[in-house]
Amino acid sequence: MNLLIPGIYIWCPWFTLIFGGSYPDDNPYRYPGTIHSSSGVAVVLPGYKIFTSYQGSYDA
Repeated sequence: MNLLIPGIYIWCPWFTLIFGGSYPDDNPYRYPGTIHSSSGVAVVLPGYKIFTSYQGSYDA
């Protein structure tokens, strides 16, 4: 769910698949966001509508 760019995100300890989304770029600022889960699925739609299997807190 990097940068909340619309797409489908699937992650686990062995691989990460991103369809339509984007990897975060550290320029000009480092992207601090992280998901505190080793595996999951998320769909980010336009307008910041987020559906994810992660049920924990996003605050670190």
